[in-house]
Parts: sequence; structure tokens; C-alpha cells
Amino acid sequence: MATQLTLSIPEDMPQQLKMSEAEFAREAQFLIAAKLYELGRLSSGRAAELAGMPRVVFLYMLDRYGVPAINLQAEEISHEISAAIRLAG
Repeated sequence: MATQLTLSIPEDMPQQLKMSEAEFAREAQFLIAAKLYELGRLSSGRAAELAGMPRVVFLYMLDRYGVPAINLQAEEISHEISAAIRLAG
């Protein structure tokens, strides 16, 4: 079961952005999911679920908004590099 979120926006906002109300709603939903993913609050799978699309499509679309698809912290990157070196050696 899903919970509904009501967002109040100026009546002319979608028109001002040259979008239908449905297009605006879809983009807003995606942008909320993308930002929560970017902040590390949601995994890519959960963010894709929130955006209402398959994970692969969600990850692909992130680039359009300047959000990196791989969201690793410096410590995680160091760990991944160390693991790759061990496997290669």
C-alpha cells in the first residue's frame, strides 16, 4: 500500500514550465527520489521504487539531472580499490 503526498504548487507552475500537470508530477516525483538517493538516504532500488520506474531506468536518468549514478563515499572508494588490487594480485 502506498501513502499519498500532497504538494501545493502555484496553479500556473506546470504551464510556466511548459509541462502538463501529469508531467510536472512525474518529474517532481523523480527529483525527490533522485535527491534522496544523492544524499545517501535511499538506495538506488528504493529511490527507483519511489520514482515509479525500474532501477536501471532510474540510474540512467540520473545523468540528465547531474546526479552521479555511483554514490560512494571516499572510504568506500578506498575499500573498493583495495579489494580490486587484492583480486588482481
